[in-house]
Amino acid sequence: MMGLGGALFEAIDFADGQIRNASLTQYRVPRLPDLPEIDVVLVDWPDQPSAGGGETPIVAVAPAIANAIFSACGTRLQAMPLAPRGVVPIGVA
Repeated sequence: MMGLGGALFEAIDFADGQIRNASLTQYRVPRLPDLPEIDVVLVDWPDQPSAGGGETPIVAVAPAIANAIFSACGTRLQAMPLAPRGVVPIGVA
C-alpha cells in the first residue's frame, strides 16, 4: 500500500513558494479501495531469524508498475508519481 502511493500519486504540490496540499485532507495517499485483492501467506520457518517484511520490497513497486504500464500501452513513464491525477498519459515516449 505504501509503495503504491509513492509510485502512483503521492506528491507535494507547490505554488508561489507555498505548499498547496499541506493537510492530510488534501494530500493523496492510498486507501483500501485503491488496492488490488491481496493474498497473504505467512511462512513458518522457526529455524530462521525474523527479518522485516515491508520496507525493503517497496523500492520495486514503482519500477514494476511502470514496466507493466509500458507493456500494456507502450507508454514509458520515468518520473514519480507515475499517475498524479489518476490518469496515465498515452503516447509519452
